[in-house]
Amino acid sequence: MNTRKFVVVDIETTGHAPAKGDRIIQLAMVTIENDRITDTYMAFVNPGKAIPRFIQDLTGITERDVQDAGPFEDVAAEVFDRLQDAVFVAHNVQFDLPFLQQELTRAGYPKWQGLAMDTVELTRLAYPTAYSYKLQDICSEQGIHLKNAHRADDDALATAELFLKGRDDLRTLPCETLELLHKRSFQLKSDLSRLLFDLIREKRTSGEVYGYRFQNIPLKMRMPIEGSALEPVSLSGDWHERMSRVFPKFEPRESQFKMMAAVEKSLEEQEELVIEASTGMGKTLGYLLPAVNYALESGKQVLISTYTTHLQDQLLQKEGKIVGKFFDAPIRFALVKGLGNYLDLHRFAELLQGDDESYDETFTLMQILIWLMQTETGDLNELNASSGGQLVLDKIRRSHFRKLTKHDSAYDFYEYAMAKAKNAHVVVTNHAFLLNQRVSERALTESAGAIIFDEAHQIVQTAVSQYEKSLVYTQWKYVFGQIGIFEDQQLYSKLYEIAEARGFASIPELLRLEGLSKKIFAGFDQLAAELTFHFTERFAGSRHKKNSVLLEELPMSLEGPREILRNLNEWIDLSQIIMQKAERLHETSLAERLVLTEWRYWTEEIMVKTENFGEIFIDSTEHGIAWVDGDLRSLPNSLTLYKRPFEVREVIDGAIGKYRGQLALIWLSGTMSVPSNDRFITNQLGVPESVSIEKFDPPIGFYEGAQVFLVEDMPEIQKVSQREWIESVADAVIQTVLVTEGRCFVLFTSQDMLRKTVELIQDTGLLDDYMLFAQGISSGSRMRLLKSFQRFKKSVLFGTNSFWEGVDVPGDALRAVIVVRLPFTSPEEPIFKARCEAISKEGKNPFLHYALPEAVLRLRQGFGRLIRSKDDQGLFIVLDRRIETKSYGHEFISALPKVEVVKGPLEKMVTDIEAWYNEQ
Repeated sequence: MNTRKFVVVDIETTGHAPAKGDRIIQLAMVTIENDRITDTYMAFVNPGKAIPRFIQDLTGITERDVQDAGPFEDVAAEVFDRLQDAVFVAHNVQFDLPFLQQELTRAGYPKWQGLAMDTVELTRLAYPTAYSYKLQDICSEQGIHLKNAHRADDDALATAELFLKGRDDLRTLPCETLELLHKRSFQLKSDLSRLLFDLIREKRTSGEVYGYRFQNIPLKMRMPIEGSALEPVSLSGDWHERMSRVFPKFEPRESQFKMMAAVEKSLEEQEELVIEASTGMGKTLGYLLPAVNYALESGKQVLISTYTTHLQDQLLQKEGKIVGKFFDAPIRFALVKGLGNYLDLHRFAELLQGDDESYDETFTLMQILIWLMQTETGDLNELNASSGGQLVLDKIRRSHFRKLTKHDSAYDFYEYAMAKAKNAHVVVTNHAFLLNQRVSERALTESAGAIIFDEAHQIVQTAVSQYEKSLVYTQWKYVFGQIGIFEDQQLYSKLYEIAEARGFASIPELLRLEGLSKKIFAGFDQLAAELTFHFTERFAGSRHKKNSVLLEELPMSLEGPREILRNLNEWIDLSQIIMQKAERLHETSLAERLVLTEWRYWTEEIMVKTENFGEIFIDSTEHGIAWVDGDLRSLPNSLTLYKRPFEVREVIDGAIGKYRGQLALIWLSGTMSVPSNDRFITNQLGVPESVSIEKFDPPIGFYEGAQVFLVEDMPEIQKVSQREWIESVADAVIQTVLVTEGRCFVLFTSQDMLRKTVELIQDTGLLDDYMLFAQGISSGSRMRLLKSFQRFKKSVLFGTNSFWEGVDVPGDALRAVIVVRLPFTSPEEPIFKARCEAISKEGKNPFLHYALPEAVLRLRQGFGRLIRSKDDQGLFIVLDRRIETKSYGHEFISALPKVEVVKGPLEKMVTDIEAWYNEQ
């Protein structure tokens, strides 16, 4: 490979469309020969047109930089000559190469011919767990210095180094992995197959054979599981002394030490404890240090439960490493997630035998092959797969449907995680896993002396989500489409042909299976048509296109759903019988095994969906609320049915209550109470009234950098049209962004209002110099939007519910949080509506006992995004006048930390912000 010549190219342009007149403004080329950079070339190019302002801001290239440069024609010969007999390399070849080809053609040169390799594709392959593959991000992650992003010379040099590193890292893979990759590499978009082929030739000359494999798939060697049974360890030294030793500039925080003392007492006396710990007082270390200390001294495990798997990883990667410095004894941490988070190696090996895949499916399989030489956990959440690759991941998740053989169990990632947990001092899991009844059968807590629930207020939502059932019309249609009937030439016809040839199913059985499929398909279409009719009739004339209605409120007969359910269950029984017979076959061809594997997967999918179907339609009012969501513009495709538990106390008590009195139970959160109702969350969790709530505040002066603004001249929401309200919001956001120079969160309670506000702001053009990231509009996950927001100085992030909490943006990256509306749940939301009705029947006011406390908690969580450390400064701006004009408004204000509250019209607020900002 090192004998090849590579030329790494990067260009900066006036835009993305050379056919519409966009031109190159800077070009750089880096030559690689014999495994090293041998030459660099850079030229500014006069585009013959104005450089757009946002391009100047992005690249730092101004009109002055190009005014003395010649047109592309002046450098075309140099560019063409340098590319001869070389492999073209770029970070996103599909942009750089076609653009350059058009410029060469325009200058009178023939199109360049040769191999092209894309470092985006290369790094996605070589680093399948990287968070982002933007050049700046992936270079930073790989330790490659990129001085000025979006400058062609710096980008080209960084891309060259990235190419060399990516190739060298692929070189470390076993020959068997490279061969499996090469087999699929011909479907890639760039010529990486040639790179892989050359690496294989190198490997074959070495003669090395990699030993740790599952069905000829190389895996990373596992670390042996540490330790045996836990033995008590005697420790010495108080927390002050240890803190001072670990943190040389340690400043004692009284509230943190008080919290640690409370946790220690709960652990030692096996008591239940509720803690509300504000941001800034060191909550995580405040419970983690006493927890580890207790585990070491008592020889009993501590189980820590967090809200999300992301928080689990964060706890081990960040705080877990810090904690190790406090103790002389070795500490064993273990991480356990739900079964479906882990890779099923047997299923992956089956899938790998096929070759009829889309690009996304092929690429995801290749990513997994490399990841298996990197991962110790087998946790599929580590992978950064495309949306098109998610189906592959779903097919290879561990499932309770499949029983492991002894051989498979020895390599299984979930079993390995459970084995590590058995001998760990601290086991970290998540709320969903702990609430899952199947987990209790594995006795995860049999060695535990305590359970600590971090972000405990989220257990309520987790319990709701854990037992939620859903039926999405488009998903059902997709599953049915995969199965098909004989004439469709889909999966059923392939199964029919194999069964007929091999004799593991009779013709009457197969015809019966197809007959049931036809009945199910027809019944489901009839059901969708009926739902569409009733839904349309119910909301005829509604100004809202997206609506919800309780299923019991629709005048529907249940006979149709019952018939569908009977047919589904009979189809599942018959399919399982046929599969059991097929599994007794001693020898099957590769093609047959692939069909049977695919059939088993879709049968399991239908089993899960059938359970949900029955829960929603047949048991629609038992232990929960069932409803239908739909968009009047796209029925029946937008139909989604849900069922959620109405009351979660029983669910939580069923999973947690059995440990009460046997283990120490510690519930922690930054938002466990509201001023008018200290036990709003604990009552939902089922915590006994006898358990007090201990509150710990941050250090004095922690919120000195914060200021709250209440805008008094906004229109009253209920008295104006939505259009007028959105116009006022857009104006307030624009003025705030301009005076703070961006770095703002704008928090909404409605996706529809968010979208309309963003569209209006974009139409004005007043924020064209800013990067606007909007949840549900901009592509990417919540965390990806957050990363993008942090990367640009002049940026604004528009978010809904999930951005009100659990998002950490420390320092100057966030200057203002704008609350568009007080975060009340919509009164038409089905679960909310049902709970309010139940509270009313108890003779209580549902607004005061439920709606208001829930909204106050959410506002507290929104404020928590702003100040994450003592040195942070920021503005919390509320546009909803109800915080001032309604009697309940003081509940929101009193729930916020004691910071200065300024009231006034928008114009004065902008002036005050400018003065405040200049002072800072």
